[in-house]
Amino acid sequence: MQVYVLLVLCVLFWSANFVLGRFVAGAIEPWELAFFRWLGVFVVTLPFLLLHVKKIWRALREHFGILVVLSALGIAAFNTLLYIGLQKTTATNALLINSSIPIIIVLLSFVILKTRIAKIQVSGILLSTLGVIFLVLKGDVQSIVTLSFNSGDFWVIASSVCWASYSVLVKFRPSSLSSFEFFITTVSLGLVMLLPFYLAQGYTWEREVMILTHYTWVIAYVVLFTSILCYYLWHYGIAHIGAGKTGQFTHLMPLFGSFLAYLFLGERLEWYHLGGILLIFGGIYLCLFVKKKC
Repeated sequence: MQVYVLLVLCVLFWSANFVLGRFVAGAIEPWELAFFRWLGVFVVTLPFLLLHVKKIWRALREHFGILVVLSALGIAAFNTLLYIGLQKTTATNALLINSSIPIIIVLLSFVILKTRIAKIQVSGILLSTLGVIFLVLKGDVQSIVTLSFNSGDFWVIASSVCWASYSVLVKFRPSSLSSFEFFITTVSLGLVMLLPFYLAQGYTWEREVMILTHYTWVIAYVVLFTSILCYYLWHYGIAHIGAGKTGQFTHLMPLFGSFLAYLFLGERLEWYHLGGILLIFGGIYLCLFVKKKC
């Protein structure tokens, strides 16, 4: 039961990232937010990196390929692509696309890990996906025909595929590294990958100082909570209940996002939130607690 509580907290902290994203939209560009985020994590974890540098360097020499792939998917690409997509698409579209992550994880687990897909798992995923759609469409199912898609949606789709792929492939991370050693290794590699893209944007020194000064608390949150804490909790979940079941918790994100928007942005809670809650929790219950096992 402890792992489920920790995963709920993980998704709660991740959901706040959407609220912050709306708050700083137009003020901080995607490449800036992604780079400052992982630079902050690198600075915080640097003392631990130096303590374990020999062990990490040995793992890099022996497992360079998989570490580069995981760093690219989980650190450099995932959030950067999402931030780019949210500049051009609506939050509604992004949430709908994000709800596909558990399905992608299950399919990739079947193809790559040969994990058996139980019927009850499929039923649970579909039920909670319906809950997400119901929540995002505000209970008006007919409004789905009015949704329009643009280039931003494809960036969000790419982001979702990256995170689902990372969640499955992380099973192949070097066993010689602890979870935290693996994390700081991928952060370091991912930051190196982001650096040339960040520099290519040509941001001025004055602009970056202004952003760091005015939005210190935003960057601090995405560094400490969205990055360090959430990544640890997500890996903890995968290690204990597998990628498929862990991925199911992402369906809670639009639900938590609605409540956080109510608390901090003044958005109203409506009847359809209750309907979404029932469907989402019903799907998670089917997947996690009903025998047979997923």
